Amino acid sequence: MIPVAEFKQFTEQQPAFKVLKPWWDVLAEYLTVAMLMIGVFGCTLQVTQDKIICLPSHELRENLSEAPCQQLLPRGVSEQMGGLREVSGLKNNLDLQQYSFINQLCYETALHWYAKYFPYLVVIHTLIFMVCTSFWFKFPGTSSKIEHFISILGKCFDSPWTTRALSEVSGENHKGPTTGRATATAEASAGPGKAGEGEKEKVVVEPEKVVTEPPAVTLLDKKEGEQAKALFEKVKKFRVHVEEGDILYTMYIRQTVLKVCKFFAILVYNLVYVEKISFLVACRVETSEVTGYASFCCNHTKAHLFSKLAFCYISFVCVYGLTCLYTLYWLFHRPLKEYSFRSVREETGMGDIPDVKNDFAFMLHLIDQYDSLYSKRFAVFLSEVSESRLKQLNLNHEWTPEKLRQKLQRNARGRLELALCMLPGLPDTVFELGEVEALRLEAICDITFPPGLSQLVNLQELSLLHSPARLPFSLQVFLRDRLKVLRVKCEELREVPLWVFGLRGLEELHLEGLFPPELARAATLESLRELKQLKVLSLRSNACKVPASVTDVAGHLQRLSLHNDGARLLALNSLKKLAALRELELLACGLERIPHAIFSLGALQELDLKDNHLRSIEEILSFQHCRKLLTLRLWHNQIAYVPEHVRKLRGLEQLYLSHNKLETLPSQLGMCSGLRLLDISHNGLRSLPPELGLLQNLQHLALSYNALEALPEELFFCRKLRTLLLGYNHLSQLSPQVGALRALSRLELKGNRLEALPEELGNCVGLKKVGLLVEDTLYEGLPAEVREKLEEE
Repeated sequence: MIPVAEFKQFTEQQPAFKVLKPWWDVLAEYLTVAMLMIGVFGCTLQVTQDKIICLPSHELRENLSEAPCQQLLPRGVSEQMGGLREVSGLKNNLDLQQYSFINQLCYETALHWYAKYFPYLVVIHTLIFMVCTSFWFKFPGTSSKIEHFISILGKCFDSPWTTRALSEVSGENHKGPTTGRATATAEASAGPGKAGEGEKEKVVVEPEKVVTEPPAVTLLDKKEGEQAKALFEKVKKFRVHVEEGDILYTMYIRQTVLKVCKFFAILVYNLVYVEKISFLVACRVETSEVTGYASFCCNHTKAHLFSKLAFCYISFVCVYGLTCLYTLYWLFHRPLKEYSFRSVREETGMGDIPDVKNDFAFMLHLIDQYDSLYSKRFAVFLSEVSESRLKQLNLNHEWTPEKLRQKLQRNARGRLELALCMLPGLPDTVFELGEVEALRLEAICDITFPPGLSQLVNLQELSLLHSPARLPFSLQVFLRDRLKVLRVKCEELREVPLWVFGLRGLEELHLEGLFPPELARAATLESLRELKQLKVLSLRSNACKVPASVTDVAGHLQRLSLHNDGARLLALNSLKKLAALRELELLACGLERIPHAIFSLGALQELDLKDNHLRSIEEILSFQHCRKLLTLRLWHNQIAYVPEHVRKLRGLEQLYLSHNKLETLPSQLGMCSGLRLLDISHNGLRSLPPELGLLQNLQHLALSYNALEALPEELFFCRKLRTLLLGYNHLSQLSPQVGALRALSRLELKGNRLEALPEELGNCVGLKKVGLLVEDTLYEGLPAEVREKLEEE
């Protein structure tokens, strides 16, 4: 016997593939097994038993009829009817070898081919049916997608997040006026997933908890949350990959059409040839020289059984064909390349589940034929609402209130600040820290502030750096009276949320982003007009002119900072309206001269023109009109000289001229008697005017990175000097007069040509070793008592 298990390889599939086999494919599979058993049984009989038995005919050759075995039929019939007849034996004079020869010869020549090969035909046809049914599970172009889909589907179905999401979202969207309705809704969402698949877990939802309490966070641990997060990414990538084509749909149609064609062919020729299986077979062969007979009457021993098997086989083929015809009807009577989750959206309340198409849709239609619960649970991972809830849950797991409190620190303004950077969302636990005064969010996408924001009653400062945020109207009212400082950084200024300009109590606003190309020249920012309490405005952009809305808040604006990233800023006359302005920064604005509009700002105290293209500052004389000017920053420009009328700036306290191209300084600089800080580092100075010794209020002098070869002795008359930076020059010696600078606490001498340090450094009472920046060899060359003084605490 040939065991049916030998043919297992033709139909062997992964058990998980059953979800893609609708009922007609399952029925067809059992039918093919039955047909295969018929073929194997017939083949076994063919191999193990005699195929045909022949006897010679004694009729004379000239009297033989066309069918010599027909004479036996009446006898057989009469015997069946009960008639008795005496039969006498006939002597044939044939031995066993002759009988075997005749049996084989007549089997090959007289027996019809259908009767001979019927079992083999059944096996071949059945194997073709099996191949057609399972070919798309084996073909590389389709099997890879199917295996990937089955793998993801199983993980989605078994994921704890699936059950939680269905119960949570359904519970929220289907809450009724009574607890009973809410409970029924939650059970309808979560229950079928458990009962239908025999899962071990069982979620018991109490009626009062569904209405009044959210599900506990501890129901889903961190590991399960990370696994669910990975599933969302897999589903997204798989959907993009599978929706591109329809190879699965096409392959399934082709194999179904092939089975239908095969069914008709098999049915037709079996019905035609089944009558060829007869019990008695007449055989005429020219063997009279060998056996003495030329006509034989043969008995096909398995004809009766084969005829019954043939009719049984034809019956199975008919049923199989009907299933194939139904499959074709199912394939073409509805659009299987489109799948709608409308019922799932209505049932679960997740209205953002997208409809799918092509092969993705086709597989989901097949899944529905197996169990629609699979599609429902799989749809959870197509919902952005579900994904956002999962991300939020993972965030809350990772960022506990205790962990967030460890990140609290004081910022430059002394406020208790919480800074979060590059998170997938905003943890809800942030709003449990009521002591937070400043919140800094950087590179966090799609923030929607929840009602919990109202718990941050001490919040005064908010920074949104590449973190677009949505704010409900009720929370705008909350922030309007509390928020004082706001920083917004984005790619383009039109991405600034509109609710920002509704914070009428805002005192400081810092905006960073480019104007769109069509608005860059106009530099419109009309919404600033609403901020009537604004005192500080910082704008980093690419505007060609000062936005007109800035002048609308000119009456109370005290500090204005415009950083143009190198783009040339024109039309600065509107700055004249900023009468109350105290601090002005025009950074990287492409300025070649100091704008005349600045000289009209009578209240100006600080001016910063960093990173421009200033070559000449002849207009510095006009700063005498800015009588309150204390700080002037002209650093990082291309200034080649300082005009003599700098002496007019007697009230100036801080002057920054570093990173320019100065080679000399005017002696009149010594007449700026109010200077307390002078920074001329990173220039090309070779000498200093002795008049610098007149700056008796000078406390900070930076001369690093120049070409100074010597210092005037008068410089050490500045007895209030606390910081003297002389590093990276060409100094060969340091005057002993340095000992007169008793207030000196920081002295930089690195990078010079000094051979020794004067002993008088010990007279600098405020100078310690930590404030002396010099090569170790020079320091070691100081007398021991001087080093001891410098090392004293």
